[in-house]
Amino acid sequence: MFRTHTCGELCLLNSGLKITLSGWVQRSRKMGGMTFIDLRDRYGITQLVFNQDVNTVLWEQANKLGREFVIQVTGLVAERSNKNANISTGEVEILVSELQVLNESKTPPFTIEENTDGGDDIRMKYRYLDLRRTNVRENLELRHRITFETRRYLDEMNFLEVETPILIGSTPEGARDFVVPSRMNPGEFYALPQSPQLFKQLLMVSGFDRYFQIAKCFRDEDLRADRQPEFTQIDCEMSFVDQEDVLNLFEGMMKHLFKFVKDIDFAEAFPRLTWHEAMRLYGSDKPDIRFGMQFVELKEEVSGHDFVVFDSVPYVAGICAKACAAYTRKQLDELTDFVKKPQIGAKGLVYIRCEADGTFKSSVDKFYSNDDLKTIALKFNAQPGDLILILAGAKLKTQKALCELRLEMGARLGLRDKNVFKPLWVIDFPLFEWDEDTQRYYATHHPFTSPNLDDIPLLNTDPGEVRATAYDMVINGVELGGGSIRIHNSELQNRMFELLGFTPEKAQAQFGFLMSAFQYGAPPHGGLAFGLDRLVSLFAGLDTIRDCMAFPKNNSGRDVMIDAPSVIDQSQLNELNLLIDLKPQTVKE
Repeated sequence: MFRTHTCGELCLLNSGLKITLSGWVQRSRKMGGMTFIDLRDRYGITQLVFNQDVNTVLWEQANKLGREFVIQVTGLVAERSNKNANISTGEVEILVSELQVLNESKTPPFTIEENTDGGDDIRMKYRYLDLRRTNVRENLELRHRITFETRRYLDEMNFLEVETPILIGSTPEGARDFVVPSRMNPGEFYALPQSPQLFKQLLMVSGFDRYFQIAKCFRDEDLRADRQPEFTQIDCEMSFVDQEDVLNLFEGMMKHLFKFVKDIDFAEAFPRLTWHEAMRLYGSDKPDIRFGMQFVELKEEVSGHDFVVFDSVPYVAGICAKACAAYTRKQLDELTDFVKKPQIGAKGLVYIRCEADGTFKSSVDKFYSNDDLKTIALKFNAQPGDLILILAGAKLKTQKALCELRLEMGARLGLRDKNVFKPLWVIDFPLFEWDEDTQRYYATHHPFTSPNLDDIPLLNTDPGEVRATAYDMVINGVELGGGSIRIHNSELQNRMFELLGFTPEKAQAQFGFLMSAFQYGAPPHGGLAFGLDRLVSLFAGLDTIRDCMAFPKNNSGRDVMIDAPSVIDQSQLNELNLLIDLKPQTVKE
């Protein structure tokens, strides 16, 4: 037996007990004739004591142990004189009588501690060592609990877990596919699924009225904090439901997770915002509602004062930051530089300080009197000491810039507390997005999203105004999941393909099997998928989903630990009938 107990379970009640532990050497401290070693396993840390006066040979052996050596010890549990309240076993220590080195270790390239001295690159290269750190391990334990509770909830709601294929056909919409060449079908390729969308709809046609899957998904897109080339979805679908059914059931699932994983109760229903309301008030379809600073539109109030910046644009709006009128000129210049960043794209920033004496100080005093500024301040319900920040320009672009400014001010004022959770549903998305470059409509979500039944006549007259029966769950500015009621009528689905620019032949080639299935009695159905990685990172208070994955890719999409992707042998290329052409691609200006 390698161990009778783990390194995280012993306490004063075990005093005097002879036990055996196995684990890794976390650190060693030598104090005269005493050597103290912290032994670590998945469950915690226990202090070991080696006394030269008791056993010189054992003490000398302990002094030769290096960091991350794997050892087994036997000894008596004793009360510590200098207790450590920071660890669960901090009231006891082990008076070691036997020591066996199970495996030696090279000196690790970084310290295996919560606040490690290893940078991202080296930790990813030695990820198997990084996973030994307590905080990284706790992220994966949290992921396990969330996954377990999700399965438990959905099982109680009569969902069946069904696996769908990983090797599928390529789809024309959405992100780029990862493709896999087929040796047995030369010149043809599988694609890795961006989601199990088509298969879960087919399961509804098959009569499996409640399906879910903890599904691996793949998208070949540029990476950022909440993206990885492979990620995991909690993928769900239901038959004979409308939007209200779906929202209620999965709001219940989210409340269940918060209760059983975070011990947080949500008694009230999650608020709902239409897409248009979310954009009008927050400039985002995933608004962070932990704090206010809602947008106030000002075009009417600021026009006609010979200030060309406001007069020449279609959209002027601002936010009110409470108790920030004392911002210095340097701080205001920093905010101006912030909104001028290329990724944000504003041309400038106008401010109005609401002074304590009821007067106003602004960067546009030349054009607006104190009474004019007071009228603007009343629109914000601004109080003395508040700071109004205004942007102007094209509507959508300015809304996005003002959204970034709002989030920046929220962060500066400490209003984006990771321990506070504010969920909401965003509903009534546009069904289509118009692309100026290609002069065609694209599906905002995917081609199988049902239009709002009230808007179906607009498909023939004004497709851009058609609302989708689609919904996203947003918490703290993060889109955790989204879905829709699906089209289950072949005629309506064909009309959707037509509006998206599919010829009947192309639609048949890509989705013929689904259209054929719909002719055999497809039920009304809908569903949604949650991003498991995003959910775990939100619960853990992380800034990136990479930290809650066991073996993630870096920002270039590489696994630096196993050095993938990599070049394959010419013999494999020959088997797959592939010829590699590394000529540089022509980049269009």
